[in-house]
Amino acid sequence: MRTVEAAVSHGPRDLEITEVGLDDPEADEVLVDVSAVGVCHTDYARYANSQESGAPVVLGHEGAGVVKTVGERVTTLDPGDRVVLTVTTQCGSCGPCQRGEPFLCANDGPIHNGCMPDGTRRLSLDGAPADHFFAQSSFAEQAVVPATTAVPVPDDVPLEVACLLGCGATTGIGAVLSTAEVSPGESVAVFGCGGVGTSALLGAELIGASPLVAVDVDRRRLAAAADFGATHTVDPTDVDPVNQIETITEGGPAYTIECSGAPQAQKQALAAVRKGGMAVIVGGGHDDRLEVHPERDLLPGGKTIVGSVAGSVRPRHDVPRYARLYADGHLDLDALVTQQYDLTELETAFAHLEQGKGLRGVVTFE
Repeated sequence: MRTVEAAVSHGPRDLEITEVGLDDPEADEVLVDVSAVGVCHTDYARYANSQESGAPVVLGHEGAGVVKTVGERVTTLDPGDRVVLTVTTQCGSCGPCQRGEPFLCANDGPIHNGCMPDGTRRLSLDGAPADHFFAQSSFAEQAVVPATTAVPVPDDVPLEVACLLGCGATTGIGAVLSTAEVSPGESVAVFGCGGVGTSALLGAELIGASPLVAVDVDRRRLAAAADFGATHTVDPTDVDPVNQIETITEGGPAYTIECSGAPQAQKQALAAVRKGGMAVIVGGGHDDRLEVHPERDLLPGGKTIVGSVAGSVRPRHDVPRYARLYADGHLDLDALVTQQYDLTELETAFAHLEQGKGLRGVVTFE
């Protein structure tokens, strides 16, 4: 047992930076010295609405750091390895894992209930158990995580950038490259150009999508979209976005990637995609839900609507791949990091996220 400084959510907008207990890693786990953590909307949602789940909980699920110790059965990692901590766990034995779809692991239930994959906890507060967040809880000086979720990255990828590959950047890039499997020259429209949506633009630019349309109600984000590959921008408050996108793409894009989670944007993404095209739904978290009527929305145009879980990520394949693309100058992940904070400034980071300031904030540790 050790004590580490961590961000603990006690309830809605009740955040405390305090010392928590952290047990040693079990046989299939590793202890990581955390260097950087992305500030994701999923963390913000739990901070703002944590009455929906148990509390207290140590937040953070987009971390990167250096392995300090490994459990006795861990053979894939060594102390000193620089790693990204991915949001998805994988048991390796269920049907989806065996099919090469670890992002759909059938045995991930415990991590959504504040536990490690084995249903137990390594965290405590004042002697009582505290919840984990996605089996990671990386808004802390150190974290114990399943070894399967810690993925080595090259030395030439800064950890304050690499951490984005734990969730947000991988989700957006993967929605284009892995979920939709966009081909060069195909048209794409991205709805919602925050951190995840902008990552989707990067992925679409990487593959050579054209035209590439960015859709957002925030003029600041639209102004920045061209720097991430957008050939056109659409503000739904100015024009009918469906008609505008159909005009730009001459009948509708082959793919729409919806990253805002707003039901109206999801509806527009489905309406705008061309006949035979695919609408990929990435965003979530809103109280209202998209209602899809197959006979009205899908069948007449032969359209497909599909959900993308963490960008259909296969962590040990995709994270190193994206890291190498960054290191080789093909993915401008640096531009996604628009603010850096220390742990004591996490509530400020959440406020900036709520206000739409910047694309991605990162909490860094000395």
